[in-house]
This record gives sequence, C-alpha cells and structure tokens, in this order.
Amino acid sequence: MIKVFCVCGARPNFMKIAPVVAAFQDTGRIQSTIVHTGQHYDENMSRLFFDQLGIPRPDVNLEVGSSSHALQTANIMERFEPLCLQHKPDWVVVVGDVNSTIACALVAVKLGIRVAHVESGLRSFDRTMPEEINRLLTDAISDALFVTEQSGLDNLRSEGIPDQKVHFVGNVMIDTLMKHREQADKSAILSELGLEPQAYAVLTLHRPSNVDDVNVFGGILDALEMIAAELPIVFPMHPRTRSNIQRIGLEERVKGIERLNVIDPLGYLPFLKLMSESALVLTDSGGMQEETTILSVPCLTLRENTERPVTITQGTNRLVGCSKDRIVAAFREVRGSARTDVRVPELWDGQAARRIARRLLEVHDLMDGRACAGSPDDE
Repeated sequence: MIKVFCVCGARPNFMKIAPVVAAFQDTGRIQSTIVHTGQHYDENMSRLFFDQLGIPRPDVNLEVGSSSHALQTANIMERFEPLCLQHKPDWVVVVGDVNSTIACALVAVKLGIRVAHVESGLRSFDRTMPEEINRLLTDAISDALFVTEQSGLDNLRSEGIPDQKVHFVGNVMIDTLMKHREQADKSAILSELGLEPQAYAVLTLHRPSNVDDVNVFGGILDALEMIAAELPIVFPMHPRTRSNIQRIGLEERVKGIERLNVIDPLGYLPFLKLMSESALVLTDSGGMQEETTILSVPCLTLRENTERPVTITQGTNRLVGCSKDRIVAAFREVRGSARTDVRVPELWDGQAARRIARRLLEVHDLMDGRACAGSPDDE
C-alpha cells in the first residue's frame, strides 16, 4: 500500500483535492491521509465544503491560521515536518499555488519524500504575485507534475523540467464541477436572492493587487457602479476583502452602489448554481476563469494577466484589467453580443483525477524499480 499525504490549505484546494482522494481510494493501492493546514479556516464554510463535496473530514488540521506570508509558511513547515517524520508517507500531494503548497512541498523534499504537484506549469509571468512564486518553486522541486493545459507543458519544458516528470492529465476542478452540477442545479439560491436567470452578474474580488490599494479598488467600484445601473450584481464577499474595505475606508462607497448585493460567502453548490445561471461573471479568481469556460458563461477577469490562457483562447474569458473604462467597455461588448458555444479544452472531461491516480502508481513503481501495474487505457 502506498501512503500519500494530500494537502489542502484554502477553500479552492478542497475542490481540487476531493476528486483526487476519491480516485486514490478507487485504486485499492493508495492510502491517502488528508492534511488541512488551516491556512484559511472557517468552521462553517469548511463544513459546507466537506459535506457538499463528499470529502472525508481532514485526518489532521495543523491550524496555522492567517498571518504574513513568511510567518504562515514557516508555521506550516514547523507543524508539517513532525507529521511526516511520524507517519513517513511515500508521497506528499500538493495542489494549486497557496502558501501551504510550497511549504509542505519543501518539508517533504528535504526529508526525501516524493512530491506530486497537481495543477503544475501555470504561469502569469508576474512575480509580484505571491502565487506565481509558489508555483515556480513547487514545480522546481516536484517529482511528478500534473498539468491542466498545453501552456503548462510549454512552460515546464522552457524551464528545463524533464519531460518524464510531466504528465498532462486535465483539470481536477472540472472533475468536481461535472460531478456536482446536477446537484447544484437543485439549489434554491436564485429564489432566495430574488434573482432571475441571465438577469444578474456575479462578482468576486480578493487579490491584493485589487483590494489592498484604495485607488485601484476605487476605480473598480466606479466601474461596478456603472455596470450595476444596467445589471444587478451579486457579490459574495471574501473575508479578506471585507476587512480591507473597512481598513481603507470604502464601506460607505460600497453601500452606496445601488443594486450591488453584498452577501456572505456561499457553499460550493449554491455558488455553482449562482454562477451557471448568471449573465456574466466579473472576477480576479483563477478557478472561476476555468469554471465559466465549462459553463459557457462570459467571464471578465479584473487582472492584467492570467496563468490560465486556455480560458481565453478556447473559453469565455477576457482580460480587462482594473480600470473603469476597460471594465465597462468589456461589459457592454459582452452584453451586446450573442453567447456562443466554446471549445472544451483538451482533457477537461471529468476524468483528470483518475489519470492522476494511474500516473502516480506508474511513477511510483518505476521509481521503485518495479514494472508498472497493468491498467486499462484512460483516454
């Protein structure tokens, strides 16, 4: 039996780790332990995600909480190392690009434990983003790199990562979306909020580049005020964004925007329903660029770059930056054009986690000098 630690640290990680844990269990050869670092932890929200996604409760919660990047990373490493020394896993599987990803990968590799990175190779080419640093460093020290799109293959090759370490498997976020879409369709969130399909927009904002600077945030609010005059906006507000609004004195500005409906964060299923029935999405989230592509919902990304270019070349995503004029112009262009079908990116078919499980078994057996176990073709 292969012992694997599956690490999650923030809510988006839950959607990525859920199908992976299930696929590992189905192999009959992989024993997985879920380690929640507690990087972002809210008991009510976490319970919702665990219950709705069918994720077993974490076997371990390191309870590191929020702090500066350096302190949080250090605390995760300090608490994760004794766990590895005690249980001696064969692999540590990390997902995404949060501080937990690089912290646990560093601990593992220094202890001689193999590291697998799910969602490898994504690059914004903006090193002012903490997530970009986490992605680069994690990929550099991983033994198995599981890639979601062609750009990831290209980036890793250009960085000198050996091809034999890289595995194009698809997108586990889409596994979760496809598995739960029918259940999400039953959510009553639209009636609870008094909404009609295609008659509202959804907004999410949380990145420091957008919500830490009063001038940048103010410009985005100017755009939202103009958009809300034409289309109501539902804004499930991230806790970090809420605290920043208070810190930089924008509470009254936000409250003064008519038809901007600020609500608490939602569980996965009601949020998926809300997003899928919307006229468009405005976001600075990476995952929502992917989800809107599968849902064929227009997405305006309030950033100057994206680490997920396939959502632009094949999906519904547009990069619009954070200036009022660009955001409003893009909104009106999208509203004035008919929605068209998009091409589904390669291997975004709901089977990525199964591919990951198979590849991990093959890599493990090869590294241990054993012949790969036979298995049916996964394509």
